[in-house]
Amino acid sequence: MAMAETPSPPLYGSPRAPTRPAPPTARDLRMQSIQRLQVGVFGLCTMLMIVGLANIIMERAKLTAEPDPIQEVVAVDSEPKKTATDPLADIGVVPSADPTPSETANSSGEDALGIEPRP
Repeated sequence: MAMAETPSPPLYGSPRAPTRPAPPTARDLRMQSIQRLQVGVFGLCTMLMIVGLANIIMERAKLTAEPDPIQEVVAVDSEPKKTATDPLADIGVVPSADPTPSETANSSGEDALGIEPRP
């Protein structure tokens, strides 16, 4: 018993021929042009703000990178800093690695603690 195949009915009614969309009206064309203009102006303003912000950041970076001119004046006026010395060698506990006398000894022969040597 062979069953005869019957075509199944379409699910959404009878098939129609595809229709073309209606051509845009003058109002639709004008709305599209205004929207494109708005997007373009918004994009230009955004880019202008980004470039301006980058310029501000670069100017601030240059200001912090430049040495302060007052520091040069202060450096000239200030006393020279002592170099780091060995404190044990200064008081005479261990021999000094530097063969020159310590800076803390004065010309009267006193050592770093202010004790005069015995004659």
